Amino acid sequence: MNNREHQLKALDRLLTIMDELREQCPWDKKQTMQTLRHLTIEETYELGDAILENDLDEVKGELGDLLLHIVFYAKIGSETKHFDIGDVANQICEKLISRHPHIYGDVKVADEQEVQRNWENLKLKEGKTSVLQGVPKSLPAMVKANRIQDKVAGVGFDWEEPQQVFEKLEEELGELQHEVKQNNAEKIEAEFGDVLFSMINYARFLKVDPESALERTNKKFIKRFQYLEGKSKEIGKELKDMTLAEMDIYWNEAKKI
Repeated sequence: MNNREHQLKALDRLLTIMDELREQCPWDKKQTMQTLRHLTIEETYELGDAILENDLDEVKGELGDLLLHIVFYAKIGSETKHFDIGDVANQICEKLISRHPHIYGDVKVADEQEVQRNWENLKLKEGKTSVLQGVPKSLPAMVKANRIQDKVAGVGFDWEEPQQVFEKLEEELGELQHEVKQNNAEKIEAEFGDVLFSMINYARFLKVDPESALERTNKKFIKRFQYLEGKSKEIGKELKDMTLAEMDIYWNEAKKI
């Protein structure tokens, strides 16, 4: 059996199991798209964690969980006669062909930036009224800002050089400091938001994913702080009873691990 046959057989097996679970399992029978939604979001975050940890076995497992959800939604769609897994696959195939005229047509592109610009322009021709229409409203704010900036850059609304973005960031920091001195809470929040937006934009120019970068820092901080907690227990002291100087000793130790 060649690799493609093996893959198709595995997918057929999953579809068969989904049919059986939907018919026979009390829990699976009760699920709706609405009840699955929050579980799908959790699974997506778990996949994200596995990718950050570069745990490929875990990535494989989490991809399987997400694939199950896709099959589950398609099964529910087939029961209401709206769509099935074949419709889902064919629709994305048609979209990919339509959005890649440089592969499936006679369009010439110079680089990936031109591909992205063509992609956004094609979406507008398909009936979307704004390049930002496809940004989900429920995305976390940092991810949403990154997607917004990506999309507008795709149609040419962008800075030319990283230094320009850094200068804009410095400008926004100056405006934030001004409002801090004025002690205007509403304007401080607005300027702080502008600083974050500029930081995310600068990250894009540095080819850094801000969400991943911040999550790596979160994990690093957690590891070091838990080391500090462990050391405080070893010496029989509560953290609240330790001085910052004492904490710094163990914090610096944690940084070397």
